[in-house]
Amino acid sequence: MKIKTANILLAAFIIGGCTTTSIFVRQQDLDAWVNVPVEELDTHSVFLTIPMTKTITKDGIEIRNYANTGRGNFCSANLNQNSMGTNTSASGTCVNRKVGCNNIFYIKDGVVLEYMAQGSCFTNKSLQPEYRLSKYRDK
Repeated sequence: MKIKTANILLAAFIIGGCTTTSIFVRQQDLDAWVNVPVEELDTHSVFLTIPMTKTITKDGIEIRNYANTGRGNFCSANLNQNSMGTNTSASGTCVNRKVGCNNIFYIKDGVVLEYMAQGSCFTNKSLQPEYRLSKYRDK
């Protein structure tokens, strides 16, 4: 029994150095950007802090990618047992790769057409438009 417990702990230790990401994108957070003036995106408190790349298609659609990415380790463990259920060997493999979320906005004529979140993304109300400019215009 002690050997099985040790094997379980060894597997947990090998896998423990790995990170897993959960993807939780709420459609209402994406939809909230449709038909919003691009100035709201330009002044958004979260997107201001994320590096952005911009491309423009020949049809005049601006594509902005706010890439919230970094490097992460992904690991797997292998335990080999003989017919008696005793472990004969254990090994683990880790791979370092780029992970994160690409927040992609499609813009035309100064208005957001669509917001897509690709990768290991998490959205919530804090990523919806803040309407910061309308607060300043009303004063």
